[in-house]
Amino acid sequence: MTATARPCGALGDHDGPVRPYAAGWRCSAHSPWALAGRPEPQPGPGWPADAWTTPSPQSASAVHDARAIATGKRRSTPTAYRAAQAAVARDRPKSTA
Repeated sequence: MTATARPCGALGDHDGPVRPYAAGWRCSAHSPWALAGRPEPQPGPGWPADAWTTPSPQSASAVHDARAIATGKRRSTPTAYRAAQAAVARDRPKSTA
């Protein structure tokens, strides 16, 4: 960066780190909250403690994919087809007839 370059595209003194905003890269002195005369927003509490233990929809979609492959509605290799049929058979409840 040269001595004449403005890191945030604004004239005047620069203060604090330069961060990306919707208006472009701005320093703390020229950020949207500073130009509006508001205090700097404080960081929130963060992610919940169980955020990484909740099942994702992607893991639930594996069941539907296995069913689609096992029924032949979705193309796959013969190995994946046999594995999907085994997975679907394993998940089916046993009949007591």
